[in-house]
Amino acid sequence: MASRFTDSVVVVTGGGSGIGAATSRRFAAEGATVVVADISADAAAAVAAEIEDKGGSALPIRCDVSSAADWAAMAEHVESRFGGLNVVHNNAATVTIKPAHELEEAEWERQIGVNLTSVYLSVRAFLPSLRRSRGCIVNTSSVHAMLGFPGRSAYAASKGGMVSLTRQLAVDYGPEVRVNAVLPGPILTPPWKAESDEYIDLTLRSTPAGRLGTPAEVAAAVCFLASSEASYISGATLLVDGGFSAQKDPTQ
Repeated sequence: MASRFTDSVVVVTGGGSGIGAATSRRFAAEGATVVVADISADAAAAVAAEIEDKGGSALPIRCDVSSAADWAAMAEHVESRFGGLNVVHNNAATVTIKPAHELEEAEWERQIGVNLTSVYLSVRAFLPSLRRSRGCIVNTSSVHAMLGFPGRSAYAASKGGMVSLTRQLAVDYGPEVRVNAVLPGPILTPPWKAESDEYIDLTLRSTPAGRLGTPAEVAAAVCFLASSEASYISGATLLVDGGFSAQKDPTQ
């Protein structure tokens, strides 16, 4: 397993923190050259430096994933430096917690742009390279694609759209390119530090695993879907939620 991605080039968006950082580290540990893309140049550089310090290979790139120009620039850079790539992990995300009637139009568009349009833009930028390498795309959706949570209308719409788009891309671009998605549940990423003890306790009681997941556990699922071990998996969605979406307790 340590060499599943030797000689592979992988782009990870939102790679500067949380699930993206964990996935960048995991791909690098398994032999990939990782392009760590993030809206924060400093965050991308920090993760890339950590990978390099441990003997891996990484390149930080600042990228606003809702920008077609940023995707085109990144694709040109990757092509000129590495000659192509093998995997795109669309992981960048943003959320504004408001009910639909209170969302400003710009807030709606930003969430759709970062969370969903970015997947479309990744295809526009990297499809020729992915076809040459018979590569794959792994998208980070969410249990929000399946369940409703208060105040997350745009986020839910974007993550649900990502699931449908994942299936469609698998149909349109197979057999050359595989496309799958992971659906994380409650994962211990930086935003959870702002949650109350009461909310975290409720979440734990709603999760059969009895704990929050870790970014590294999602990274393991992403790397599985990107590997040759998943060669007959395309158009699929893989829950990584500790059973959160399976359990409903009417007493809570």
